[in-house]
Amino acid sequence: MVQAYILIQTDVGKASTVAETICELPGVMQAEDVTGPYDVIVRAQAETVDDLGRMVVAKIQQVDGITRTLTCPVVHL
Repeated sequence: MVQAYILIQTDVGKASTVAETICELPGVMQAEDVTGPYDVIVRAQAETVDDLGRMVVAKIQQVDGITRTLTCPVVHL
């Protein structure tokens, strides 16, 4: 299982709606509104890195109001 934090920038005033919508997607463990350079932080998991990439591109980035994402895979050193 691969997990990642996905940092999301949204249009002004859309963070709450984006977080609520993303929370409903399969593989999303948590989505929170935050302050700072990013508006929403998501914790997600998938079977493989490729599956994670497909989730980000095909599902998360398609949510209305998202302007940019940054995916940070969790590593265990």
